Amino acid sequence: MTERWRFSIYRHPLPGGGGQGSVTVLCEDTRPEIEGLQIEKMRQAPAWRKLAMVGQLNDTVRTLALSGLRQRNPLASPETLRRMLADLLLGEELAARVYGPVPNSGGRGAP
Repeated sequence: MTERWRFSIYRHPLPGGGGQGSVTVLCEDTRPEIEGLQIEKMRQAPAWRKLAMVGQLNDTVRTLALSGLRQRNPLASPETLRRMLADLLLGEELAARVYGPVPNSGGRGAP
């Protein structure tokens, strides 16, 4: 059984804030004062850094999705895996319109 992340949302005063605001706490495994510092650092980050972080997160999600497809379809060709990834990212209908049907390499299992 896999443990799921548990999130709760509640308000907690910002550390050192002197009562000037609060922060929404999202992760139960992080002390509220540390999470407050993390959020404050994110607020202070320049826009280019925030965009770079979003790009890195997108790359990570794409890599994890492709890895999952590869694990579930070990016989699929790289071309087929890329096309299956397009199904996940764009939806089957749009991916089919843009890239055509999924190539048949014998490695695709049931959805």
